[in-house]
Amino acid sequence: MGNTNTESSNIPYVTGYGYIGKILKKIIDAPTPARFTVDFLTTKLGARSSSARPVIPFLKKIGFLNSDGTPTDLYKKFRTESTRSLATEKAMRRGFSVLYGMNEYVHDVSDAVLKDLVIQSTGLATGSKTVQVILGSFKELKKFSKFEGVEEEILAEEGIAEDVDVEDEEAVVPPKTPPIKQGHQIKLGYNINLNLPATTDSAVYNAIFKSLKDNLLD
Repeated sequence: MGNTNTESSNIPYVTGYGYIGKILKKIIDAPTPARFTVDFLTTKLGARSSSARPVIPFLKKIGFLNSDGTPTDLYKKFRTESTRSLATEKAMRRGFSVLYGMNEYVHDVSDAVLKDLVIQSTGLATGSKTVQVILGSFKELKKFSKFEGVEEEILAEEGIAEDVDVEDEEAVVPPKTPPIKQGHQIKLGYNINLNLPATTDSAVYNAIFKSLKDNLLD
């Protein structure tokens, strides 16, 4: 028999953890069911032993199945080779979030360190069988991920990666202005708007334009 929770933590495991890898391999080849039930497990996947049934709540815990047994997008992505590794790592980070909260690269630590993390997070005795089946369940799932080049994508999706605010950068960094070459003069242009008085006396206009020429246009 298996369980999906320890007494003091929320770490999923299957007592017969060897069934995890066997059933996941069958999931890859079998059509996606409308609902993943015991009948599907025993009839379509051929896992008739009662020891295999705890894999169903395990799949729910890691996000492959919804609470009603319907397969999730993660389940479907796991079935294809191009997205299997990423789907597996996402499932591990979800199901074993307690361990990932202690070390975000827990999948890279040694067996001894992994065992220590499980003991710390659960409070179980060092020789507890539950500790051993948690380790076994973790490692069975880990077999389906290469952990190559997918961590950054996951961290970005979870909002952990650093975001770059383009608008802030533009506000802080002024635009570059071309340097002024020596020997060249800067020429300025002006636009002058005049409101001329309504008059028929041409002398008034002559006086206005003469003043502009004498004071602004030279």
